[in-house]
Amino acid sequence: MPRTFQGRLTLGFITVVSLTLLMVGPAVIIRLDDYFLQQEQTNLESRANSTVAIVALLVNQEVDPPIVTPDNELTARAGTYLTSNVMQGIANDAQADMKIEVGLPTRGADPKVTLVPAANGTLLVPQVADPKRGQTKELLSATSSVASTDPGALFPAAIQVTLSNPYTYRTSTLTQVTGLFLVVGLIAFVVSVVVASFLARRFTTPLRRLTTAARDLEQGMLGSRVPTRLAATGAVEISELSRQFNAMADRLEESVAIIRRDRDRSRDFLADVSHELRTPITALRMSNELLSESAGDDPETRAEFLESSRQQLERLDWLAQNLLELSKLDSGLVLLDLRPDDLRAAVESSVEQARASAARRGLTLELELPRNPVRIRHDPQRIGQVVTNLVGNALKFTARGGSVRVQLEATTEGAQITVSDTGVGIDASELPRIFDRFYRGTLANEARGSGSGLGLAIVKSIVDLHAGRIAVDSRLGIGTTFTVSLPKDPRAVEDAPLQRPIPPQVVPAVDPPAGGPTAEPAQVADSSPSAAS
Repeated sequence: MPRTFQGRLTLGFITVVSLTLLMVGPAVIIRLDDYFLQQEQTNLESRANSTVAIVALLVNQEVDPPIVTPDNELTARAGTYLTSNVMQGIANDAQADMKIEVGLPTRGADPKVTLVPAANGTLLVPQVADPKRGQTKELLSATSSVASTDPGALFPAAIQVTLSNPYTYRTSTLTQVTGLFLVVGLIAFVVSVVVASFLARRFTTPLRRLTTAARDLEQGMLGSRVPTRLAATGAVEISELSRQFNAMADRLEESVAIIRRDRDRSRDFLADVSHELRTPITALRMSNELLSESAGDDPETRAEFLESSRQQLERLDWLAQNLLELSKLDSGLVLLDLRPDDLRAAVESSVEQARASAARRGLTLELELPRNPVRIRHDPQRIGQVVTNLVGNALKFTARGGSVRVQLEATTEGAQITVSDTGVGIDASELPRIFDRFYRGTLANEARGSGSGLGLAIVKSIVDLHAGRIAVDSRLGIGTTFTVSLPKDPRAVEDAPLQRPIPPQVVPAVDPPAGGPTAEPAQVADSSPSAAS
């Protein structure tokens, strides 16, 4: 038994064809034999009827009556004629042994004439001619109907002829048909082998491609696929299997890519965390060493080092809180408390908390709220955190005498929060990375050193949880504007729950020419990475 599927398909197809030929062939031969035998029997009966008519006509013409005496005996003249060469020629023409029966006719109740053979009225005339090519003798016999020699004679006679053992072409014809059938069967067998091999190969090619693709996937070649053209040539089931395999391979490759990207991000994240933790730890170690030496005897120096240590501890605590918050947001452990409340309260509360910081920095903090309530379903605490982080960044990156403006307005889709400043701005090359963890840009070193680089990452995660969008428009030396768009109900947004985050697509803003129109803000779109509450 072949071990391959192609070999088994080929063998099965050939077996079916062979069994069909073996069953149909003998049945056809037997049926043809019966048909030829029936035809020969019918032909022999027709020749017997023709022969008896000829014999009766010749006897009536050549033999003077009476042919049969009243005592039902064949006369000598009739007997001599019926065994003459003339009858021998008739037997040879009939191609069969001929038996002639002569006697008195009788008539029964039906009009059919029957024959009472004379005592010496049965004569045998065998054929002596050689058979023609292809003829053989058959064990057949046919008896003719009774024919009268001279119905008007005083003593009429009746003749009956029986033909037997005729020469026929039945056997040779059947032999030729059998040979032709064997040749046709052999040709059909060869054709079946070729067709079976072709069809089996055609059916199994997608399977072989599937096997090859699966082996490649197992060896790590995630880009291996079943060619669409070959998948479409197979059966519907195999084609569907090929398409599903390709879909599975696409999902697998995408999943592996996400895992690799997350692994790289985790590696970078750990490196960034280590780097961020090293600075305060180094500062604390240095302060501790200095305090343990002679510098600890000076009260002013000791107070300075203790204040520096306190600041570093606060920085460590702030960093730990942000890391924990961001970890919860990314892992989906944060469940939003969605409420259909007025969004103005969360925005106003966050802005009011930042007024003291703005006053210390000598900045103007403006808030514009609509008169009518802006009711959307949101988590007030998380939205307040978004506004707090955006306003805090704006205050840090705006020089003294500048301004920060916060605006809330209702839209047809929900609500829009805009935080704009007159700070240093963001370079176009840095826009794709502003939402990365620990990324703090290259401008305003003093402002960068006071933050953890996690604020915008937390903002983006919270906006994603609300199925919202965030856009940024920035000009170097002019300022930056962050726009947060929130839907009326995050639960009603399609594909919002538990979706894989799409890498941010950032279109950097271009500085407009002097007096020219303002360019469109760069859009940063991403689907929500975790489920709605």
